[in-house]
Amino acid sequence: MTASTPTSTTIVCSHCGARNRVPAVARGTPRCGRCSTPLRWVVDANDADFHAVVDESSLPVLVDVWAPWCGPCRMVSPALEKLAGELAGNFKLVKVNADDNPEVSRRFDVRSIPTLVLLDHGEVVDKQIGALPEPRLRSWLESVLPARSG
Repeated sequence: MTASTPTSTTIVCSHCGARNRVPAVARGTPRCGRCSTPLRWVVDANDADFHAVVDESSLPVLVDVWAPWCGPCRMVSPALEKLAGELAGNFKLVKVNADDNPEVSRRFDVRSIPTLVLLDHGEVVDKQIGALPEPRLRSWLESVLPARSG
């Protein structure tokens, strides 16, 4: 199996509605090409591209280790994507399917899903195991996100 190349996704700007292509790997914060509003950054990663997508990110990264059969994971996912939009420019949300990516699960000692791991420059800042309702996820995330200058 060959290493996969990180892809890009199309994100609609919440401010002006413009469609923007956002790469999985980039420096800085993705911004709308039309109005310069920070865009939510949600990408999938796997064992092969995890280092490029996560460890080399200039923004803090929230890794969501999940599985398609996991009910609590499916409940948390929309809340995480909503928070990625509301806190656009403050972090990158990276979703990793635990069933298909055992190396990521081993790296973070994932024993239960969903497991959320916040990293800053590749270093673990905090970890949250299990499903939380959106208000508690927001509170946790805002309390552990590194302060951004500028």
